[in-house]
Amino acid sequence: MTRQRAQDDKAIEALTALLGQRLSRSKSDLALHGRSESYFTPAPPDAVAYPETTEEVAALVAICAEHGLPVVAWGTGTSLEGHALAVAGGVVVDFSRMARVLEVRPEDMDVTVQPGLTREALNQELRATGLFFPVDPGANAALGGMAATRASGTTAVRYGTMRDNVLALEVVLADGRVIRTGTRARKSSAGFDLTALMVGSEGTLGLITELTLRLHGQPEAISAGVCAFPDMAAAVAAVTDTIQMGLPMARIEFVDAASAAAVNAYAGMSLPLLPHLLLEFHGSEAAVAEQAQQFGEIAADHGSLGFEWSVKPEDRKALWSMRHNAYYAILASRRGARALVTDICVPISRLAEAVEATQADIAAASIPGPILGHVGDGNFHAILLIDDANPAELAEAKALSDRMVRRALALGGSSTGEHGVGMGKLGFMAGEHGAGWQVMGDIKRALDPKNILNPGKVVPPLG
Repeated sequence: MTRQRAQDDKAIEALTALLGQRLSRSKSDLALHGRSESYFTPAPPDAVAYPETTEEVAALVAICAEHGLPVVAWGTGTSLEGHALAVAGGVVVDFSRMARVLEVRPEDMDVTVQPGLTREALNQELRATGLFFPVDPGANAALGGMAATRASGTTAVRYGTMRDNVLALEVVLADGRVIRTGTRARKSSAGFDLTALMVGSEGTLGLITELTLRLHGQPEAISAGVCAFPDMAAAVAAVTDTIQMGLPMARIEFVDAASAAAVNAYAGMSLPLLPHLLLEFHGSEAAVAEQAQQFGEIAADHGSLGFEWSVKPEDRKALWSMRHNAYYAILASRRGARALVTDICVPISRLAEAVEATQADIAAASIPGPILGHVGDGNFHAILLIDDANPAELAEAKALSDRMVRRALALGGSSTGEHGVGMGKLGFMAGEHGAGWQVMGDIKRALDPKNILNPGKVVPPLG
């Protein structure tokens, strides 16, 4: 038995003494926590832990630090760049038993929650308060994972991303210390912003065990609508004009013709096979009606094929259900396929150029790749459908994704607008950040010298 294997066994023994049956080594549990939503090879951990308190998390991490056993945080497993895969083995920490709303403070418009709580469950709890939590990445993700990946989504154009909506955190560091970052105050100039450091660190610097989140007032009225355009350039031009006019959009989403076709087949809809914009406005009844009318005029100026909008909740629910299920509709459009799902973000002025060049690349490829995204932010996704049994298709999808990223960086954009780095975008960090990427590695080395927290992700390889 190797020295490290002996150390791992001692760590597992100590963790079993700490957690009892809440440390699982069943094959089904390991397999469930060893897969991702995307194309990455499964990487089952050595064990799965189900802590119930911050104290248990701290004790768990201290044991793993003592024995050099990797620790990977797990929310709901919906990430797309292999963030939560235990590629070096170790323990996956599943936060599903830490999923409570701890305190709602309506007068301050904030809430404190545990990391395993999902965004939909939080908003269910908030219904009677007149408040809601707006960040909507599509999947019903856990809030701890959303903070760790700096998630955003369909509402970011108005309400911002997790970076803008996390006020404070409780975090367990790599040596088992527990720290609190930030306060409930709406601003501070007191030293380093450790909350911002942890938000987006993907579990490489600490495990989030508590979050204090900013809440927003539920709008009096909501209007939503959809319209088709002859091409992507016209759709983006309409978005640009809308932003420049200062219309306060709550959501503005794009689906291309291929996505529209997939949604039609999946949900029995009859969208024209053209690019579409999907929008939502929040405000008073008069305001949302006026905003919808103004957007309709802008869209008509850019050749839209009508603009259908509604304030009925059932119509809005159907529209956004269609958008949120677009990924599954696209998967279903190629039977048995898996997806390499990639995203980039560019300045709004370069969005049409980036999308049209990506569409041309995909049209010249042998695999399908519908495109959709958050045009109000310059962020879009390509869902590249591949046959798992065909390595050539995976290689082609990776090459297409690489071209998208290189183009985004050349246009002044980012390799990922919201999916995060994980393993999938690791190779582009030096190109995007230059010497700053090495600084990220220095921070990681200072806070986690043994490299036990989610190794192999985000930062340069630690020698």
